[in-house]
Amino acid sequence: MKASSHVKIAKSADEISGCFRVMKQLRETLTPEEFNARMPIQQAEGYQIAFLLSEEQIVAVAGFRIIHMLSSGKTLYVDDLVTDAASRSRGFGEAILKWLIEFARSSGCQTFSLDSGVHRRRAHHFYFAQGMHISDFHFELSL
Repeated sequence: MKASSHVKIAKSADEISGCFRVMKQLRETLTPEEFNARMPIQQAEGYQIAFLLSEEQIVAVAGFRIIHMLSSGKTLYVDDLVTDAASRSRGFGEAILKWLIEFARSSGCQTFSLDSGVHRRRAHHFYFAQGMHISDFHFELSL
């Protein structure tokens, strides 16, 4: 990762909408209209977006929230984590993941967790390399 890279939490509407280009690479069916409509709803539930800038370009984004769970206590849960396809294998994913983990620690979290689609094998390899392990299965029913 280049020295000029840094992570910020998106606060302004421009910063949030600027994250869409990279977020869409993970959430492929998401439209800009859906993204903009969901942001205030999710933010009211504690959702935040962190983004990593390199040379004034957003190269990685992470949507996350801090929640309290009976199973794990105070937890930083990552909803979305993606590095721009053109910027992968340059340390940006690791940098934003480490930033998130440190944010969790400094926020008094006992656990850091995320879900990853079963088809995302490269992401799983990355998470294992970062010291993470599979702790649970996530089940879903579309309604």
